[in-house]
Amino acid sequence: MADTTQRPAPERSRRKVSRHRGEGQWAAGHHTPLNGNEQTKQDDDGLNVRTRIETIYAHTGVDGVDGADLRGRMRWWGLYTQRKPGISGGKTAVLAPEELEDEHFMLRVRIDGGQLTTRQLRVIGELSQEYARGTADITNRQNVQFHWIRIQDMPEIWRRLESVGLSTTQACGDVPRVILGSPVAGVAKDEIIDGTPAVEEIGRRVVGNKAYSNLPRKYKTAVSGSPLLDVAHEINDVAFVGVRHPELGPGFDLWVGGGLSTNPKIGVRLGAWVPLEDVPDVHEAVTAIFRDYGYRRLRNRARMKFLLADWGPEKFRRVLEEEYLLRGLADGPAPDQPVQRWRDHVGVHEQRDGRYYVGCAPRVGRVDGSTLSKLADLAEAHGSGRIRTTVEQKLLILDVEAEQLDALTEELAALGLTTEPSAFRRGTMACTGLEFCKLAIVETKQRGADLIEELERRLPDFDEPLTINLNGCPNSCARIQIADIGLKGQLVTDEHGDQVEGYQVHLGGTLGLEPAFGRKVRGLKVTAEELPDYIERVLRAFQDQRAEGERFADWAARADDEVLT
Repeated sequence: MADTTQRPAPERSRRKVSRHRGEGQWAAGHHTPLNGNEQTKQDDDGLNVRTRIETIYAHTGVDGVDGADLRGRMRWWGLYTQRKPGISGGKTAVLAPEELEDEHFMLRVRIDGGQLTTRQLRVIGELSQEYARGTADITNRQNVQFHWIRIQDMPEIWRRLESVGLSTTQACGDVPRVILGSPVAGVAKDEIIDGTPAVEEIGRRVVGNKAYSNLPRKYKTAVSGSPLLDVAHEINDVAFVGVRHPELGPGFDLWVGGGLSTNPKIGVRLGAWVPLEDVPDVHEAVTAIFRDYGYRRLRNRARMKFLLADWGPEKFRRVLEEEYLLRGLADGPAPDQPVQRWRDHVGVHEQRDGRYYVGCAPRVGRVDGSTLSKLADLAEAHGSGRIRTTVEQKLLILDVEAEQLDALTEELAALGLTTEPSAFRRGTMACTGLEFCKLAIVETKQRGADLIEELERRLPDFDEPLTINLNGCPNSCARIQIADIGLKGQLVTDEHGDQVEGYQVHLGGTLGLEPAFGRKVRGLKVTAEELPDYIERVLRAFQDQRAEGERFADWAARADDEVLT
């Protein structure tokens, strides 16, 4: 069981006077809540709501749930109310929360490191079919997301998840959320270092620990020793990236302060090399800095990225070493540029032990409980029973013998999980969208699936790595700013002057050692109906104008506006 002792901020931190006196920093002695969210967290820790769910709300139903629990603390256990069916995107910013929300819930199951056993996946599949009307989306943070959950069923859902070692604890809320990890940790032939022990120890220290259950905002962690940089470390609050130190050997490069939403920022290297055994200590210290120094006055300035932007990497590292770790960190190298353009592990790949891992591609992360149960059967029949989720909404089966590959790939294809997807199926991602999300303005999942089919029909020979990310609102859950083609949902005016669903277009976003946010062409907005025509037109221009070996992101950065509109 995780330590639940409240740990105070370091004495030196409490004595310091911050120049940001209006930001509500605990380290400056400012513990008075400055907004409703902070008051709710101070009134009662979000972790405490589970007892009320099990003893009260599971019996009263949703009508008996306290409002602060319903729209706040329940997130600490992975629960959000979902959007009431039939409410258009034009009502999102108009209606009050109680008018938007349904009596059913979205439930997020955290899968740290993307690591699953077939027994766990089978339970997820069964719960999906019994309690979630078959829903079980794979998210781009390696989780599984149910919909249509009733509060009355939560005690049984928790019992069955926890019986196989799964959890919804801190899957949402102002807490350390799921710990991203390389889906091929421990098996990849080219791996620099296996971060699995660090992922597991971080989880033991922070999940369910009340020392870290009241952070200023959400807090996202990534750990990967893969040279493919396969966990989008650049956009996490804290990330550990595998590198080889010329004297000290394999370890991790420390990054802090990444995040997207409406004010995107790429994470910053602190220039520090961290050995595997020290990663949990460093993570805990960075988390404590965020808790103590993070801004709590305005929710839209409460992420780690704003603190890092004000402090700079030098001050952040100094505070980390001198006030929290109480020791210095070695200087270290930056990661190398990945040699592969795709970083999602789709396809058949040889492992370091001579067996193979097989990555398959659901359409925009959408699967169902029946499919997941069948996937568990395949992993047991052809592998060792180990399955992984990825940050690209993909699924992997590990430990497959060579003679099993043909049968496995054929059976996966029969489930609609191809291991040889088109560039469009492989590279298209979508958030939950208007179907279930209270913040959404437009539909995304089905539109993304339809777009894949249409582009496959129109451009059957297109095989260049390409990402198309659809988001239902400005918050960038689908990472629109770092996609080749990022689509931010909004209402737009069509040729008849009517307001319809559409998208603001971002072009040329990319991660890696030269990350960049996609450019917005002035006035470029596309209706949902026009979307296939627009993307086809841009991709044909790319094919005609690109230089030898040129990526879409590089071409989009130099292309004339009239070509992109």
